[in-house]
Amino acid sequence: MSKPLPTAVRTHLTALRMLLVMTVILGLAYPLLVTGISQVAFAGKANGSLVSSSGKEIGSSLLGQSYNLPRKDPNDPNEEAQPDPRWFQPRPSAAGTGYDAKSSSASNLGPNSADLLKAVEDRRAAVAAFDGVAPATVPVDALTASGSGLDPDISVAYAREQVGRVAKARSLSADTLNHLIDTCTDGRSLGFLGQPGVNVVLLNKALSEQK
Repeated sequence: MSKPLPTAVRTHLTALRMLLVMTVILGLAYPLLVTGISQVAFAGKANGSLVSSSGKEIGSSLLGQSYNLPRKDPNDPNEEAQPDPRWFQPRPSAAGTGYDAKSSSASNLGPNSADLLKAVEDRRAAVAAFDGVAPATVPVDALTASGSGLDPDISVAYAREQVGRVAKARSLSADTLNHLIDTCTDGRSLGFLGQPGVNVVLLNKALSEQK
């Protein structure tokens, strides 16, 4: 009869077997199961909610992006990007990086911050001049950034404010653009939480497909 293994050895072998079993279950089987279910039931969301136009991926409906004019000098890092009047513009990016997902962050500036107040007033003047409206009518989401700085949604009011500029730049009717806004407007979450919003990425996709 063979001599029993020491208690310490048996304990370590039991722990090793448990480690291997749990690694297979939780490290392989469970992730594969969840991935399979998500690909079958929620393929679009599981793959990043990508947005395509004319067979080309143009972004994600979960992430905002900039719609700027081409730089006059691509090699000049100090050249300030200018918004393109032919597109609906998103709300400001808090990180100031042009919706770079690697730099997602808030400004961490409080309501009494002089820097924040100056930024809001500067944005108010810039948006009013760009859209050709009175500064007092500029919606608040055009003046402030989301916590992540990557929010793809704007208020219906801000989308409507931009109609005149986009219509002029593209020689489209205001009715056509307002209809696009209606089709890209999401209602309140669960029917009663928050406010309706317009996804700028989807709105500009629909705009680009106008003949």
